[in-house]
Amino acid sequence: MIWAVVPAAGHGSRFGGEIPKQYLEVAGEPLLGHTLRALLSHPGVAGAVVVLAPADRHWPGWTERDGKPVLTCVGGESRADSVLAGLQALPESVRADDFVLVHDAARPNLDPGDLTQLLERGRSDLVGAILAAPVRDTLKRAGDDGGIDGTEPRERLWRALTPQLFRRLQLGRALEAAREAGVAVTDESMAMERKGARPLLIEGREDNIKITTRADLAYFEFLLSRK
Repeated sequence: MIWAVVPAAGHGSRFGGEIPKQYLEVAGEPLLGHTLRALLSHPGVAGAVVVLAPADRHWPGWTERDGKPVLTCVGGESRADSVLAGLQALPESVRADDFVLVHDAARPNLDPGDLTQLLERGRSDLVGAILAAPVRDTLKRAGDDGGIDGTEPRERLWRALTPQLFRRLQLGRALEAAREAGVAVTDESMAMERKGARPLLIEGREDNIKITTRADLAYFEFLLSRK
């Protein structure tokens, strides 16, 4: 059984509004509640550590979801700081070489089949694995004036999704090394890659969306209505 770290300390500045996006209600429940259900309803996940912003006024105070424990801790200014805090807050039963999931608080539409594939294939890899999706759109490189400078080849390019699956100690060391080097990593895989690791890419569903805009939120509401 694997534990998950869910960084939820962001303020969602790109989304806008007074309430952080992870607490906006969809179908009568905060977005974060949907995210936790997607994780904790899976039989391979034992519990979750949710990393909160200091003085978070919106946290509902959950201590369990779907019959599984939910712990909390306070995060830092960056995503890497928050994930590090979450790794440190894991129960003592999670050993240094155990695999841990890291999943975005604003990705509420995780497919259980994708999570099964990640757990099964990722744990058989020496490093770990991430869910990802191949780039299918044509990519343009923009110039300073807003014009197109060229078309980029999309072969072998993937969009990184979450969850991402790594060993607790290895991930912690990779995040600490990036912080000491002054590198702002945008996902956990980037930190591992800086250490020379090559995580496995596991193709996930395109509808494992990250809620960034109001349109994303409306799309998730639509997806919920179809379930």
